[in-house]
Amino acid sequence: RTSGNVSLKVFDVLGREVAVLADEYLRAGSYERVFEAVELAGGIYFYKLKATGFEKTLRMVVLK
Repeated sequence: RTSGNVSLKVFDVLGREVAVLADEYLRAGSYERVFEAVELAGGIYFYKLKATGFEKTLRMVVLK
Protein backbone atom coordinates (compact mmCIF):
# COMPACT_ATOMS: atom_id res chain seq x y z
CA ARG A 1 0.00 0.00 0.00
CA THR A 2 1.25 3.42 -0.95
CA SER A 3 -0.13 6.91 -1.01
CA GLY A 4 -0.83 8.47 -4.39
CA ASN A 5 -3.29 9.89 -6.86
CA VAL A 6 -6.64 8.09 -6.88
CA SER A 7 -9.38 8.40 -9.48
CA LEU A 8 -12.86 6.87 -9.27
CA LYS A 9 -15.10 7.69 -12.22
CA VAL A 10 -18.42 6.45 -13.61
CA PHE A 11 -19.05 6.02 -17.36
CA ASP A 12 -22.12 5.20 -19.45
CA VAL A 13 -22.14 2.39 -22.03
CA LEU A 14 -20.91 4.82 -24.72
CA GLY A 15 -17.83 5.64 -22.64
CA ARG A 16 -18.95 9.12 -21.62
CA GLU A 17 -17.92 10.20 -18.12
CA VAL A 18 -21.07 10.80 -16.05
CA ALA A 19 -19.65 11.22 -12.53
CA VAL A 20 -16.35 11.76 -10.73
CA LEU A 21 -16.36 10.36 -7.20
CA ALA A 22 -12.68 10.91 -6.49
CA ASP A 23 -9.77 12.53 -8.28
CA GLU A 24 -7.26 13.42 -5.60
CA TYR A 25 -4.13 12.48 -3.73
CA LEU A 26 -4.93 10.08 -0.87
CA ARG A 27 -2.82 8.49 1.82
CA ALA A 28 -2.77 4.69 2.05
CA GLY A 29 -5.86 3.33 3.79
CA SER A 30 -9.53 2.51 3.29
CA TYR A 31 -12.01 5.02 1.93
CA GLU A 32 -15.72 5.03 1.17
CA ARG A 33 -17.72 7.11 -1.29
CA VAL A 34 -21.51 7.33 -1.50
CA PHE A 35 -22.82 7.52 -5.04
CA GLU A 36 -26.34 8.90 -5.41
CA ALA A 37 -27.33 8.04 -8.98
CA VAL A 38 -30.44 10.25 -8.87
CA GLU A 39 -29.57 12.09 -12.10
CA LEU A 40 -28.82 8.90 -14.05
CA ALA A 41 -31.32 6.85 -16.03
CA GLY A 42 -31.65 3.20 -15.14
CA GLY A 43 -29.24 0.98 -17.04
CA ILE A 44 -25.70 -0.36 -17.19
CA TYR A 45 -22.74 1.80 -16.23
CA PHE A 46 -19.07 1.19 -15.60
CA TYR A 47 -16.86 2.51 -12.85
CA LYS A 48 -13.10 2.76 -13.10
CA LEU A 49 -10.77 2.90 -10.12
CA LYS A 50 -7.21 4.04 -10.79
CA ALA A 51 -4.46 4.27 -8.21
CA THR A 52 -0.69 4.05 -8.26
CA GLY A 53 0.12 0.80 -10.07
CA PHE A 54 -3.53 -0.31 -10.15
CA GLU A 55 -6.46 0.07 -12.53
CA LYS A 56 -9.77 -1.80 -12.55
CA THR A 57 -13.05 -1.29 -14.40
CA LEU A 58 -16.24 -2.97 -13.22
CA ARG A 59 -19.86 -2.98 -14.36
CA MET A 60 -22.81 -1.81 -12.29
CA VAL A 61 -26.55 -1.67 -12.86
CA VAL A 62 -28.65 1.34 -11.84
CA LEU A 63 -32.23 0.34 -11.08
CA LYS A 64 -34.99 2.95 -10.94
